This record gives sequence, C-alpha cells and structure tokens, in this order.
Amino acid sequence: MNTRGFQTNQDDYNQQILQRVSRSFALTIPQLPPTLSRTTTIGYLLCRIVDTIEDEKDLSVAEKYSFFKEFVDVVDGYAKAEAFAERLLPRLGENTLSAEKELVENCSLVIQAFLRLTSQEQAILSRCVKIMSAGMLRFQELKSFQGLKDIAHVDSYCYHVAGVVGEMLTDLFCAYSPEISKHRKKLYTLAPSFGQGLQMTNILKDLWDDRKSGSCWLPGDVFQKHGYDLSRLSEYVYEPTFGRGLSELIGITCAHLKNALTYTLMIPRHETGIRKFCLWAIGMAVCTLGNIKKNPDYQSGSDVKISQKNTKAIIVTTNFTLRSNLLLKVLFNFYTRGFPPSDHVDTLQRCTPENIFLSRQNTLK
Repeated sequence: MNTRGFQTNQDDYNQQILQRVSRSFALTIPQLPPTLSRTTTIGYLLCRIVDTIEDEKDLSVAEKYSFFKEFVDVVDGYAKAEAFAERLLPRLGENTLSAEKELVENCSLVIQAFLRLTSQEQAILSRCVKIMSAGMLRFQELKSFQGLKDIAHVDSYCYHVAGVVGEMLTDLFCAYSPEISKHRKKLYTLAPSFGQGLQMTNILKDLWDDRKSGSCWLPGDVFQKHGYDLSRLSEYVYEPTFGRGLSELIGITCAHLKNALTYTLMIPRHETGIRKFCLWAIGMAVCTLGNIKKNPDYQSGSDVKISQKNTKAIIVTTNFTLRSNLLLKVLFNFYTRGFPPSDHVDTLQRCTPENIFLSRQNTLK
C-alpha cells in the first residue's frame, strides 16, 4: 500500500472540505508552517464536527450527549468513525450546511489523518475535543431565548467553544518551537482571552441570526444594568438601552482582542506564518467590531460582515507591519480608537481557570 499517497489524499480532502466549512480559517490556517497547518486543519475539522452536533436543532440534549460521547470515543479509538457517521448523518436537518453533512459523512478520513499525528499532537487535539464537547453539552441545558444569566456564563461559554481552541493552538505552537515554548506559561494565560475575543465578535455579529434559530448567547446582567430585558429581542426595535449594553460588550471584546495582540507579539518575529495566522484573525475581528459600533441598529450578520476589500486591506497592512511590534500596537490603537473602554486586566482574570465555573477537568470521557 502506498501510504504516502494515502496520506496525501487525506490532506487534500481536509484542505478541500476546510475551504467549504470555513472561509476565514481556510484563509488563515494555510499561513502556518506546513506541519502546523496540517495538524491545525485536522484539529479544526474535529471541532467543527462537535459544533455541527451542537447546532442541530432536531436533536434533544440527551441525543446530543450520546453523539458527543460517541465522537469522543471515535477520537480516542474506542468507536468506529464510519458507524458514528451512519448514525448521525440521517439526523442532520435541512438547516445544516451541505458541507457539514459531507464532513460528517467522511469523518473517517479526518480520523485517519488524526491517527497519523504524533502521540503528543493526538493528545493535544483530543483534550480540546473532550472539553469542547462537555462545555457545549452543558450550555445546551443553560441556553434560552433570554440569553445567558451573566457575563461569567458568557466567559465560561466562550472558554469551552473557543478559549480551549486557543490552548490547543498554544500547545501545538510550543511543541513546534522550543523558542515559543519558553513563553508557554504567559501564552497559555492569554490563550483563552484570545479565543474569547474572536468568539464574542462572532456572538455580536450573529446575535440576530442566532435569535432566529432559537439561541442567544448575550449576558442578561449587562443589558439589565442598562435597563434592557433580553426577552424583548423577539420584538426588537432599536432602543438606546440596548445600544448601551451592546457598547459595553464591544468594549469587553476589544479588551480581549488587545490580549490577543499581546499574545501575538510574544511569537518570535521570524515566525511570520504564525504571526499572520494570529494577526489576520485579530484584524478581521477588530474590523467587524468597528462595523457593529458604527451600525448598532443592524439586524443581521450580513449587515456588519466585513467585505472582501476590507479583508484584503487587513492582509496587506498586517503583512507590511508583521515584524514590528511597535507598528502593530500603533495600528491596533488606531483602529480601536473610540471603542468603549474596558479594564483588560479584569477581562483577562475572568478567563483564568479558577474563575471558569465549568471546570476544565469536566470533560466527556
């Protein structure tokens, strides 16, 4: 058997399906060094399968638990990917993207590629899948039309769907580079905040689309403080009280993205691929937040989505300043000028393990 050809086929499929399930990650992941790009692609696709289970409206919480548990067993080698796909695929409804259905149908290819990774890489990706699955399951029980209870719940939700991905990437970066590994402790502290900044940007961008599908991931206490009840989202007409709550969340999100920049500036200047991967994501998030700030009465994610022209400008600008920490700081401060202030230290502290109410040790096993 030509194992090199077999591996190439797996890599080709993973790249092809990545293009279809995530335009943004299909843009940023290939910037990484080849070995990191391959491993990160596999990790992202595994997480996307977990996310597909979470998003399926026709599955009960009990059924989602069963599929989460089975997929964890698949990753750990205790269950067959083909049997998992045969069971899940018929349960995916019309709202699930065709590319996500194809990914589930062919998840055995992703698992085969996963099994070709080193034992260290497998352990890093497996940990992420387990924590993400447990967190998503917990928040299936907590979600409501009225949003999450408070900002602490939003912090925890963001950790389990994005912050843990930041930790996964940090582990992979440190395994790849002894030079990066020297800063592991600080990077690992910042990683959940990096993930939360990106996730909160998506939550704000997609809040109306999520609401239509029966979900709301906004913190009730933030809006109540400004005199707005999230239960009124279903009868939405823009009100200043809602705008003030939205503004506060923009400030918190920006503080997380500032932590993301601090994280990125700790990556050695010569690791241009990793820096591009991080900076492009930060730039797109900052641009999206700017659109939301300018259009607080938006009613769809498409209203504040960044254009291809904006994306190209972000790529050109960050690539030009890639090796200059000073210029990158100046750029960030310029594009976030006028954003609501928020204490970034306090924001970072909310991401630390002891403040996440759903423990990192609470994983599906």
